[in-house]
Amino acid sequence: MTTAAQPSPPFPRFAAIGMVVADMAASLAFYRRLGIVVPAEADTAPHAEAQLPGGLRLMWDSYATARAVDPGWTPPQDGSPTGLAFECDGPAGVDALYAELTAAGHPGEKPPWDAFWGQRYAVVRDPDGHGVDLFAPLPQ
Repeated sequence: MTTAAQPSPPFPRFAAIGMVVADMAASLAFYRRLGIVVPAEADTAPHAEAQLPGGLRLMWDSYATARAVDPGWTPPQDGSPTGLAFECDGPAGVDALYAELTAAGHPGEKPPWDAFWGQRYAVVRDPDGHGVDLFAPLPQ
């Protein structure tokens, strides 16, 4: 019995977020601190991926990989417009994770504050200058 092929969806499905990074090991170490599971052997790979809850993938490529795809590629001068957001375990979790990451040497862009939209919020930079937002709902 043959099974008919599933038709393609009428629109693309968002499946992955990709970042180009200068130092794969440093970038992966940063995201491991945020709970992303990436095998240790990925530290020396030109490409790495992590499966996230819900089926989305987070992907990293080295500068060499980016240049293999596009020989004229150059890194952005001031980091990248890519930004990721991580929900923390309550407002105190935002403060604690921001303190941990900045103590580990990652630049703090905006210290924790109570945002007008009802969340505790902070922004740090990963090793490649990508903004990483930390947030949690404020108590009602």
